[in-house]
Amino acid sequence: MHRKYTQEMTAFNIFVWIGELFTDVLFVPFHSLRFLARESFGWWSSNTINWLFLVVLLVLLWYWMKESRRFVKEGTEDRA
Repeated sequence: MHRKYTQEMTAFNIFVWIGELFTDVLFVPFHSLRFLARESFGWWSSNTINWLFLVVLLVLLWYWMKESRRFVKEGTEDRA
């Protein structure tokens, strides 16, 4: 009986640790970005991470389309 209780508590603690990892470690940069909106920097600078993700996405999309065009021109694209 005691062993089952310890296994359940260990499983519960894993989820608690995951929650603490996200709230106390991984989201710290986002908390600082949230306070930028209250400063004189405004909306644009507080959404810098979103603009960065958008730029990375557009660069990857451009690269993918360029490679797709190259495979179509070479005739090596698998259209099955």
